Amino acid sequence: MDGRRTCIIVDDEPAAHYVLMSHIRYVSQLELVQQCYNAIEAINYLRQHPVDLMFLDINMPEISGMEMLKSLKNPPRTILTTAYSEYAMESYDHGVVDYLLKPINLPRFITATERYFELSVRKEPEKESQSFIMVKTGGVSTRIELDDILYAQSLGNFIRICTSQKTYIVSLTTSELEETLPDNQFLRIHKSFIVSLNKIHEYGKDTVTINDQKMPVGITYRQKLYERLK
Repeated sequence: MDGRRTCIIVDDEPAAHYVLMSHIRYVSQLELVQQCYNAIEAINYLRQHPVDLMFLDINMPEISGMEMLKSLKNPPRTILTTAYSEYAMESYDHGVVDYLLKPINLPRFITATERYFELSVRKEPEKESQSFIMVKTGGVSTRIELDDILYAQSLGNFIRICTSQKTYIVSLTTSELEETLPDNQFLRIHKSFIVSLNKIHEYGKDTVTINDQKMPVGITYRQKLYERLK
């Protein structure tokens, strides 16, 4: 498909489909492959078709966009669309690429899709061989050695990275940080926590402990954690 990324629209309002379709036409790297008017329709489509990017409305009848996103085991990259701003903080906990408020203008739409493309070009082999990450904190680029990282905790659209020496507040989401870290060394254990596996001192059914700091283990992450710690 000549390098283009597939996308779908999930929204119960025909007018919203029209606006998004018009904007997508300006992004030559995107190909719109499906339009869904409710969450059930979208879930059934995603079961059969891999999709790169989903434009998802939050306020839909029966099953909301947030409920749908939580139900998907491996959701595509998602840009949320809504007329209401009260879900913005929660949405970043679920690793969405961006959060667009309706009415969505073209410049803001382009910014969101550019953010998606920036995230999607990261290569797995590069993650596996890296020994540090570069992050921006306080407007300054800072190098953090992977071996120093103990854990990271979500603060909405910021994240707190705790190392053996200090703590950094970084403008990233949990999912964005997860993308930059090698998964042979780090694991997401909760929607708000990523831990360094070799820094875990003890673990139980619902928590792990690193340097006397107890962190919750989400139900959906529990099995993978236990498999990695065997």
